[in-house]
Amino acid sequence: MKQSTFVRWGLGAFGLVFLTFVIRGSTRLFLGDRTAALLSAPVGLGALLVLVVLLVAALLSVTGIRPMERDIDER
Repeated sequence: MKQSTFVRWGLGAFGLVFLTFVIRGSTRLFLGDRTAALLSAPVGLGALLVLVVLLVAALLSVTGIRPMERDIDER
């Protein structure tokens, strides 16, 4: 995995977590707490899945099993 791809996926996971809060907060205005939790849960689980994949990729990179590819040559 390239470093820029890793960062993009990380930002995407952050966006999903933020979206979970937006969905839950805005839904609570019109529907009950339980319904809001049920509607925001799939997005939260998706964010958790992305974060777990990123954690595994980071651990593989740190241990040297599958290092990250660099996008820009370091000087």
